[in-house]
Amino acid sequence: MSDTSLRVLFCFGINQNFFDLPADGVSTADVWQATVALLDGIKTMPGVDYIADIDDDSHMVGPSDGWPWTFYVLAEVDTQATVKAACNLLRTIEVGQSGFKLWKYTKVEARIGRALTPRSY
Repeated sequence: MSDTSLRVLFCFGINQNFFDLPADGVSTADVWQATVALLDGIKTMPGVDYIADIDDDSHMVGPSDGWPWTFYVLAEVDTQATVKAACNLLRTIEVGQSGFKLWKYTKVEARIGRALTPRSY
């Protein structure tokens, strides 16, 4: 990525709907498969250099309404529009055959910055 690329921390939280499963023909396995599709979608998105993911489910139990989040993805991203497209995957990935999209069970907040580098003064 270039010097103008964005350092993005995608923060994902699991909603209460996940903990209410199984319901409406949706299982936790369906949500997990949709989550894998989400991560694969981000990894293969043009303009995204996927650096790492962190799963905090051992230390964050229950729904995530904010910090701390359930899991994180760190990436270098070319533009804000690409960040928006990555977040939008939650609106497009279907969970199982339910007709529900992933955002019913997972939410995202993208923190956008730049790599911390020494500045000359």
